[in-house]
Amino acid sequence: MRRDIFQAIADPTRRSIITLIALQAMTPNAIAEHFDSTRQAISKHLRILTECELVKQEYRGREIYYQLEVKKMKEIDKWLDQFRKIWETSFNQLDKVLLTMKKQKR
Repeated sequence: MRRDIFQAIADPTRRSIITLIALQAMTPNAIAEHFDSTRQAISKHLRILTECELVKQEYRGREIYYQLEVKKMKEIDKWLDQFRKIWETSFNQLDKVLLTMKKQKR
């Protein structure tokens, strides 16, 4: 089953997991230590993130380490960039209007 990436990152626990493993790969047990959830709940979150290709598994001996899939995060950023440009334009226009209003009050 193909999961929706935006539905996956809508969950606050999954966003926290992404933030946690952004700097270093971690085992599921190490990740679970940071949450008040069961190990099984964290495993489910990791499975969803893996299915969305936001994280990838790396086997080191008998341990599985999860790490951020930077390429996929860049795809999200690219999609968001179109909205970022719209917001910046709107804020710049608002700044101009407010500056004009401030000058008119003087």
